[in-house]
Amino acid sequence: MRLELRNIEKSFGEKNVLKGISLEAESGKAFGLLGRNGAGKTTTIRILMDVFPADGGEILIDGKPMDYTKVGIGYLPEERGLYPKKIIFDQLLYFAQLKGMKKKAATEAIDYWLGRLEMTEYRNKRLDTLSKGNQQKIQLVTAIAHDPDIVILDEPFSGLDPVNAMLLKDVVRELIEKGKIVLFSSHQMNYIEEFCSQIAILNDGHIVLAGDLREIRHHYVRDRLIVRTEMTEQLRADFGMACSVQEDGSLLIRLDKESDKKQVMKQIIDRYDVDEVKVYEPSLNDIFVQYAGDVTKEADHETV
Repeated sequence: MRLELRNIEKSFGEKNVLKGISLEAESGKAFGLLGRNGAGKTTTIRILMDVFPADGGEILIDGKPMDYTKVGIGYLPEERGLYPKKIIFDQLLYFAQLKGMKKKAATEAIDYWLGRLEMTEYRNKRLDTLSKGNQQKIQLVTAIAHDPDIVILDEPFSGLDPVNAMLLKDVVRELIEKGKIVLFSSHQMNYIEEFCSQIAILNDGHIVLAGDLREIRHHYVRDRLIVRTEMTEQLRADFGMACSVQEDGSLLIRLDKESDKKQVMKQIIDRYDVDEVKVYEPSLNDIFVQYAGDVTKEADHETV
């Protein structure tokens, strides 16, 4: 399955929120939709979910207009939307049936996911008796119990401790392996890097960068090296202003030109006792700050 948003436009009054958004996502892959608050991510997601219509453009599945009666969507919102005083199973069943499931099938799916997320013991408890992290997992069940084709995860790891974050990672991998289209919207770049092969960065209603994350990284000039060594002071003395210490203790060495990298890498290996030397590639956080941090970038739309 291939999901396409083509030239989506949306205004609220005089505020032009989306200015021709186009992106593509495929089954069995995770897609990262990134942007600062107010960039247009939430509006894009709501149009995709048919919460309200776009002013222009189209949403396609495999090249044809999306039929919401045939394509299921699951949505995990950043803000919680369940009933705190209600029994967990009762409201999970209610939401599953709202999405077209029969009671028996819904019950089986709910019990599977409660078990998968280590939440079975809370099945008949009220939601407000759970921690924030466990409430997040119950909210996730409402998004995936009906076996949707497209799963939208908005800040899915918010409030989760490392153990629960690992559980959620496993669930995301399972969804991807099952051939779902998984759409991430998050400011936690490490999770986007871990799961998403494709990204799009929104800035002021435009997509300013889109494409394969690996190719985007390789698109940058490769004129810096990362070195890990115990001989930090000696390298700093030898390379002078071209060498700086990073937060993690590694050294960043700037080259005069990209073509010098092989020669300098050999020089470092021959002269120093190093644990690692490699070409520096920008993190997704670096890329995000570059493209989402300056609204003047909106005119420099790149696709890699």
